Amino acid sequence: MHVTSRAFKENVRGAVTDPNLRQSLATMKTGFRANRAKAVAALPEFEALRDAGKAIKDHALAHLDYYLERFEERVVAAGGHVHWARDGDEACRAVLDICRAHAARVVTKGKSMVAEEIALNQALEAAGIQPVETDLGEYIIQLRQELPSHIIAPAIHVRKHQVADSFRAHHRQFPADRPLEEPRDLLDEARVVLRDRFLSADVGITGANLLIAETGSTIIVTNEGNGDLTQLLPRVHIVVTSIEKVVPTLEDAATVLRLLARSATGQLMSSYTTLSTGPRRPDDPDGPEHFHVVLLDNGRSRMLGSEFRDALRCIRCAACINHCPVYGAIGGHAYGSVYPGPIGSVITPALASLEEAAGLPNASTLCGRCEAVCPMRIPLPRMLRNWREHEFARHLAPARVRWGLRIWSLAARRPALYRMGSGVTARLLMWLGGRRGRLSWAPMASAWTRVRDLPAPPPGGTFMTRFRTMQGQRRSRR
Repeated sequence: MHVTSRAFKENVRGAVTDPNLRQSLATMKTGFRANRAKAVAALPEFEALRDAGKAIKDHALAHLDYYLERFEERVVAAGGHVHWARDGDEACRAVLDICRAHAARVVTKGKSMVAEEIALNQALEAAGIQPVETDLGEYIIQLRQELPSHIIAPAIHVRKHQVADSFRAHHRQFPADRPLEEPRDLLDEARVVLRDRFLSADVGITGANLLIAETGSTIIVTNEGNGDLTQLLPRVHIVVTSIEKVVPTLEDAATVLRLLARSATGQLMSSYTTLSTGPRRPDDPDGPEHFHVVLLDNGRSRMLGSEFRDALRCIRCAACINHCPVYGAIGGHAYGSVYPGPIGSVITPALASLEEAAGLPNASTLCGRCEAVCPMRIPLPRMLRNWREHEFARHLAPARVRWGLRIWSLAARRPALYRMGSGVTARLLMWLGGRRGRLSWAPMASAWTRVRDLPAPPPGGTFMTRFRTMQGQRRSRR
């Protein structure tokens, strides 16, 4: 898994000064968050569903070997094939071997974060095979030669006029003076272009939101219908997915699906929820002649035996991303990984390495909003702290950070010293804040005060001082 997370701080500096990105992120905050809140409020049993979904995924992960083998058996019984891949290279080779066996030249692709994780498009192009993204957001960023910046809205960072510019640059078959000011104009043009690609594709590649061990089925969830055309029209359908997506039964899948759309987009259900079970049967009106599933590990087995196991419950709804104040300020590309936001800050170091992604676990205020909205109750703040502990233990943190933590630890283990130091600091900051009560500069906080004021401590002393005063007042009233 290739990441550029080492450049996280540099990426952030560019992101926070990008006016187009700020406008896009503001739209995300008012859209996804409000829609989720309405959908959750309309379902009284939502919290019970969260408990049920967590239990289903925990059970599946505890017996992952059994359910994956059961899934393979059912796929084979339905006439399909399963390919096991230890890493991204093996997964790409499996897909290329299938494409070559069928002399494929054009491949349509439904939205798949796993395909992005293993850089499948680049592998196909290097082999002389043309991949065509059919999800509108993925298609836009493919034209722009960018990575997705969001799990469910990959082109959320792109403004309407930028989409129009990309279409004019790549769709030369249309009149140069055609109107592309309205969203409908853009949608209609993309539909015309992609329709021909759907009909000419030799192979269709999709991801999978869920795998059903009971039936050997794969499930994709979309709002555009492109996933259905990708897997039904070509002669070959390849599912590229990861091992943690398996659940035991169709009933379990139904429970997870009730959580997924509400948490992601605020819908009761997505427009299309499509199950695929093997290739076309003799009496089927449509469907592929060949069905393959590529199951990717790529570090997930290591996570299964670690303190980051709970992250494998993720159903890629992006609720944590939509509610994260850090993502809301910097967007997705700054993370340097196809998995941004809180969940990306946990799984990217696990799938790549902590050395490559040490900055990501620190890109959090630990406010807990991500855990509060996660439908699978993933303890993201706890795991972010775990990564910070690993970073410190392996001396990956900058020297000034390590020394700062040592000094804080020294004071924190000596209450008298801690109270004296916090009292002196509070009085100093109150003095610096003056009448405004705000600091435009503060010692060791210049990175913050360069871009915003820091509130000065209020009168009344430190928390401990005020707590003791309140205790004394209570005793005097008795």
